[in-house]
Amino acid sequence: MLRRNSISGLALAGALLMTVAGAQAFDETRYPDLSGQWSKPQGIGNQWDQTKPPGRAQQAPLTAEYQAIFEASLADQAAGGQGGDTRITCVSTGMPRMMTAVRPFEFVITPNVTYINFENNQPRRIYTDGRSFPKDEEATWSGYSIGKWVDTDNDGRFDTLEVETRNFKGPRVYEASGIPLHSDNESVIRERIALDKANKDVLRYEITTVDHALTKPWTVLKTFRRERNVLWSEDQCSENNNHVVVGNQFYFLSGDGYLMPTRKDQPPPDTRYFRTGR
Repeated sequence: MLRRNSISGLALAGALLMTVAGAQAFDETRYPDLSGQWSKPQGIGNQWDQTKPPGRAQQAPLTAEYQAIFEASLADQAAGGQGGDTRITCVSTGMPRMMTAVRPFEFVITPNVTYINFENNQPRRIYTDGRSFPKDEEATWSGYSIGKWVDTDNDGRFDTLEVETRNFKGPRVYEASGIPLHSDNESVIRERIALDKANKDVLRYEITTVDHALTKPWTVLKTFRRERNVLWSEDQCSENNNHVVVGNQFYFLSGDGYLMPTRKDQPPPDTRYFRTGR
């Protein structure tokens, strides 16, 4: 009995030592302080490139085929429709649009995964454990992200997170105007995330999209600001969403609960499965 107890004690001690060793292996002082809440600068809307107005002014390098799709989206919106704005049905904005940061987000850094938690989207998981892209992973709106922490100035501390994301489902667009990504969903999205060297409350964010709807890779630079006095809200798109889709038609729910058209002379939805009174 004594021998058995001794063996159990040694096993417990070994497990504790392994736990301590694992904790020591993750030295948080080697990583940048990304704590707090990150948001767009004041005065910036929800356009993809923060430095340009939304729509055509974004100057997206689209192929002729996808420029025509984009123009159709703009024309439909001008007529009262929703165009290519997929978010209208509350599906995920997906990547890369979720990095517009319509609502605030935060970083959580762990040894093998860096999380980006959004106020209005599912969290992103950026795997930093050296894995490769899986061959049979189910496609998602946000894709599958693999990252690497880099020490660019050789001071012994990581300062930049480099990320590559693949394996998407769609349709996805960059912004509400409907700038489209390709329907084959073979996008490759690369990011570089780092604190501003002069102001640690400013995040410098570079994102490049490689996509078959583009004539060349599209790189956009964004800036986010840190809020240290964090206050989170709950933002559920499906709550109080007044947009109603029936078939391929978009309608709007009025304040008194009735269906309204969104464009001139729009027909009502087909009610063939409802009994109509005499």
